[in-house]
Amino acid sequence: MSAEPPFRVVIVGGGIAALETALALRDLAPKHVTLQLVAPNAEFSYRAMSVREPFAYAAPSRYSLAEIAADVDSELIVDAFAWVDSEKQTAHAEQNGALPYDALVLAMGAHARAVFVHALTVDDGRMEEVLHGIVQDVEGGYVRSLAFVAPGPMGWPLPIYELALMTARRAYDADMQVEITVITPEDRPLAVFGDEASQAVTALLTDAGIAVVGSASADVPEAGLVVIRPGERRLRADRVIALPQLFGPAVRGLPGDEHGFIPVDPYGQVLGVPGVYAAGDATDYPIKHGGLAAQQADTVARSIAARAGAALTPEPFQPEIHGMLITGGKPVYLTARITGAHGFSSQISDQPTWTPPVKIAARYLAPYLDQRDRAAR
Repeated sequence: MSAEPPFRVVIVGGGIAALETALALRDLAPKHVTLQLVAPNAEFSYRAMSVREPFAYAAPSRYSLAEIAADVDSELIVDAFAWVDSEKQTAHAEQNGALPYDALVLAMGAHARAVFVHALTVDDGRMEEVLHGIVQDVEGGYVRSLAFVAPGPMGWPLPIYELALMTARRAYDADMQVEITVITPEDRPLAVFGDEASQAVTALLTDAGIAVVGSASADVPEAGLVVIRPGERRLRADRVIALPQLFGPAVRGLPGDEHGFIPVDPYGQVLGVPGVYAAGDATDYPIKHGGLAAQQADTVARSIAARAGAALTPEPFQPEIHGMLITGGKPVYLTARITGAHGFSSQISDQPTWTPPVKIAARYLAPYLDQRDRAAR
């Protein structure tokens, strides 16, 4: 009697959700699946720490995808993803063509786009490039006022508060007076974490002398001018720094919302498309965060492992955020269970409540990278 063919899983992406999916599947269904990892990049960069780069910290750690793929017994294909033929259960890469699958996982992340022509737009891929000069100007006394603007809708507001707090700390250390204002569509800072954490972060911002304008939308019609609505308030600043707006991958052959994000059910399956799953920033889940991307990946991996024959039951996505807020001083650790797009049962601490105590809490990827880092040291 011939052996049953292995269950073919194609994972698209080279970031947190993709790697967490691969590691989880290798643990949950090691004898049931074969893995192919399709990534446009040859390295995984721990970009969650890039917010520190402009302040003279080391660049984020980078890891070889080939080495990670080898550790999970996966074939690595360095190529750009093109489209999906769900009827034929085939994914298509630009150079490598058709890739048959029994389960396809889309974890390619979101695209960041600048909203304001007259603002400096930052994202986790170019923090140092955009902000290093501004930090030097703050230290030298050439910049006396800064506005940090978060456009709406925004998937993850943490970086704008980290940048504001670290800039305020750097100005204080340089004995410079700098007016810093944060304009955000949130009704209060980090409302996603719930009342307790939000109140504590608000106190941190107040102590640092940072003004926050909440429940606001903004426009930057010219350099140095922010128009805040409602009310048409006009704010002048020496520099205006903005977060980008995120858009989904708009995958050809699959459904997508008006911003290109992929709709998924509570088990990570793309709505109306059997055998295709999505995790991380590419999905229509409104909060974009590496730890939540990893939790989505764990949900997807469990669903796929059950389909492949592993003795386990799929479980729905039950999000819980673990967030490290970098302040320029001691980091602050935030935890919240999420319902809809808001937190409840939140807590804030000066000590991490998860292990290892890294920026991105991920069941498989965090200890895996921690072990690699320890071995390298």
